[in-house]
Formats: sequence, C-alpha cells, structure tokens
Amino acid sequence: MKNQFFSYMLASVVLTCFCCKTEAQNIQAEAKLQQYTIRIGDQTKLFLSVHQPAKVHVNFPKLTDTIASKIQVISTNKPDTTYNQGDRSNFTVIQSYLITCFEPGTYTIPPFSIGTEKEVVKTNELTLQVQTVKVDTTKGIYDIKQPLQVTYTFWDWLHDNWYWVAGPLVLIALVVGLIWYLKTRPKTEPVVKVAAPVIPPHIVALDQLKVLRDKKLWQNGRVKEYYIELSDILREYLEKRYVVKTHEKTTDEIFAGLRNVLIPEESRSKLKQVLILADLVKFAKERPLPPENELSIDNSLDFVVKTQLTEPREGGHTDV
Repeated sequence: MKNQFFSYMLASVVLTCFCCKTEAQNIQAEAKLQQYTIRIGDQTKLFLSVHQPAKVHVNFPKLTDTIASKIQVISTNKPDTTYNQGDRSNFTVIQSYLITCFEPGTYTIPPFSIGTEKEVVKTNELTLQVQTVKVDTTKGIYDIKQPLQVTYTFWDWLHDNWYWVAGPLVLIALVVGLIWYLKTRPKTEPVVKVAAPVIPPHIVALDQLKVLRDKKLWQNGRVKEYYIELSDILREYLEKRYVVKTHEKTTDEIFAGLRNVLIPEESRSKLKQVLILADLVKFAKERPLPPENELSIDNSLDFVVKTQLTEPREGGHTDV
C-alpha cells in the first residue's frame, strides 16, 4: 500500500513537470524586419512575434529612443493578435516598431527578451544594413534638353493671373453688398447678453478626478476603463491650460508640444508616469498593481494642483 502511494505521487510530479515543460515549449518568439537593407534616413518596421497559448500573458520590451546605439525608434504600434486556424487555444501576438538610421553601416540588432508569468523567452538576432547614396562629383549639372521657345498670349497671362482680376471684382461686390445691407437692414434694439462664468480648467479637472476616484473602477476589475477616463481628463486639462493639441495625439507628441512650456520637472515626471502607464494598459494589455493604480490618480491630482493658473497678484505677476 505504501509503495503504491509513493508511485502515485512520483507519477503526479513527473506529469506536472511534463505539462509545464510542454506549455513552455509552446511559447516561441521571433524577430523580423520589413526590410533588411535600407538607404540612410529611410524607415522600416521591426516585428516581434510571439506564438503562445491563449491563457498566457506576455510582456513585450519597452523600446525607448534607440536600438544598438545608432538605430532610432520612431514609434510603437499597438499589438495585433491573430488566432491560429482551427485551434482557438493558441494565437500569435505581433508587436511592431517603426525604426530608422542616419549613419551608413551594418548593424546587429541583439535578441529581445519577452517575459511571461513563468519564464523569459528570447528572439533571434537581426542584421540591418544601411546604405548611403552615391553621388558622382565628376559630372557637372546640365539640362536634359534645351528650353523650348513658346508664345505667351493675353489669355495665357489671364489663366496664370486670374486671381488678380477676380479679387478686385469680388471686393467691389462685397463693398456694394455691405453698403446696401447697412442701408436696408431693420433697426433692432441692442440685446445685452450676460456671459456665463468661465470655470478654470484646474477646477474642472480636479472635480472630474475626484468623481473618477469615487467610481472605484479599477477596484471592480475595470482597469482599462479607469485609465481611459484618467488619460482623457489630463489631456483635456493640458489642452485648456497650455493651449496645446492633445486629442488624437500620442504621448510622445504631447510632450513634444510641451517641450518649451514651463512645468516643474517633478510635475512633468508625474504626468509622464500616468500617460505612459495608461498607454500600456490601453494598447499593450498591461496589468498594473493596485499601488500603481492609486499612485496614478494621486500623481494626476498633484500635477493639476501644482500647475494650476492662479489669479494675478499685485504688480501683474501670476503664479503657476
């Protein structure tokens, strides 16, 4: 009886290890380039593909500005997921990056590490060749053909300069129409309009952030919805506070627009933490920890408070 018990336990351990190994072997990572040879300054795409079981969550590398010192990362696209034909338990996730290089040469792109809950898999190594444009300096610049002699008539001149004729005619018609309208329009009593009070953008943003916190979205598993609302509130505040375009802009484009804006470095770092984490949740399926979710709302409140536009003091100065 005792031997049978030990045999059963040994078989269970071996079966468990075999299943874990099989699952690990099912995860495969691969790196490809759209073009392996480009001219200097041209752009190409880097593709990172992961073939994995549907229940496994993977984290792609977060590429910053450069790869292999000379290769620059222009943008990062959101991952694309495709299920395998005839097998819904496995799918392929493809993460693409737009890259370029401005120095000729042959560059080796090292393997990338892609993490899962249980292991780290690596992609293959790539080689990118950047070619320069050859210019023959021994030959001079010359016309392909001699210029052709053509006649230039009044109608040709009118075709090329019609706006100089149409412009004054339109202006005269507008002046005549304006004079006629002023003489014939009915007299009306002036209407006094009371302008609605303008609510400062920081008051609106602070109220919206407090409402978002009271919703308890991420506490109820609605993490993506939580970060979408948080990102929209900050983008709306930035657009009204600093008069920069934020909607339908990437995080990098927003910070490029704020490059010459006077913002405390600590506040700028907190804003970047919130917007970058929101992008990872929305597009890369990142799963932040509860402290990170709470820190995001705290950083957002602190950023709005520290950057609000206050009333002018005596002497014409304002505090930021």
